[in-house]
Amino acid sequence: MADHSPIHVGLLFSKTGDISTIETSQLMGTLLAIDEVNEAGGIDGREIIPIHYDPQSSPGLYRVLAERLVLEDKINVIFGCYMSSTRKAVIPIIEKWNRLLFYPTLYEGFECSSNIVYTGAAPNQNSVQLAEFMTASYGVRVYLVGSDYIYPYESNRIMTDLVLQRRGGEKVGERYVPLNAAEDDFKSIIADIRDKQPDFIFSTVVGNSTKCLYQAYADAGLNPRTMPIASLTTLEAEIAQMGADVGAGHVSAAPYFQSIATPRNLESLEKFKRRFGSDVIPNAGWEAAYFQVHLFANAMRLSGSDAIDALMPNLLGSEFDAPQGRVRIDPSNHHTCLYPRIGIANGSGQFTVVRQAIRAVHPDPYLITHSLGDWTISLDTPK
Repeated sequence: MADHSPIHVGLLFSKTGDISTIETSQLMGTLLAIDEVNEAGGIDGREIIPIHYDPQSSPGLYRVLAERLVLEDKINVIFGCYMSSTRKAVIPIIEKWNRLLFYPTLYEGFECSSNIVYTGAAPNQNSVQLAEFMTASYGVRVYLVGSDYIYPYESNRIMTDLVLQRRGGEKVGERYVPLNAAEDDFKSIIADIRDKQPDFIFSTVVGNSTKCLYQAYADAGLNPRTMPIASLTTLEAEIAQMGADVGAGHVSAAPYFQSIATPRNLESLEKFKRRFGSDVIPNAGWEAAYFQVHLFANAMRLSGSDAIDALMPNLLGSEFDAPQGRVRIDPSNHHTCLYPRIGIANGSGQFTVVRQAIRAVHPDPYLITHSLGDWTISLDTPK
């Protein structure tokens, strides 16, 4: 007799706290994909039912709730986490109980857990490209600003190394702020930036504080045409928070921007808008959260089980036509082959893509043999 029992999966995305805006978008991307799978008949007739908990942007609560999902809810597969500190909090739980975490967020690299599938960008899929673009287009003197946790420190270290590889490259400043930083926390930093006049600012500020940095920059009258903020973490959701006028002219790198004008992306955006309206803003984290559910569903159709040992042989090497392009899980390191892009924020609150990879870039989380890969350059380039 066929098994028609539901498949329960765990969701750990914050709807409250300092990183709630981006994680709410990831939650909604996950729910959209679950809806699509269920509307198409589920997984061999079995409905996916999500069990969602709100970790309130607290790393300690992620760990507690991950353990609840495993021990009380008997969950085998968890989708979730944005900050690296929250991923690090969950790892001991999923490794101890041999469960699987799908992690839909860019991160600092230098990690490879057999219990994680990483669907966000590794440093060779965003940091390398952004460093090359910024130093070639604006100059080689960088000022680093970040939130005070793991990812910004490591990402700033990588960016520093990449900039210093350029002749004359120089780090002129490095400052950190609390996760709940307000605009006043950036005033002395902006004053220091005005004094030191870097060629560009590299921001690893995350969450709701992002808008405060960009607003402080705008209030100081600094000019993104000559000294922009470059970021891996400022995307459409953050631009919506600060306002398109404040974000315009600044630069970001990601595998996905809403403005990708392909039928696949436009179809996904239309489905999302019909399902959730326009209050939640799609972004790279949203897209990774969306396509990783489909990768899971396809693998489970082949395995017949959501146990990690059954799923992994069917997950590793698997592919899916995501909104950014056809992605693939690299069997050697559990990371995803993605399409790096450089975008400049425009007056409509979107990103004008000025460079993009013409083929998927294989993940190199340890930056061993990274290269720029093949780029195509659009008609829109900084003046």
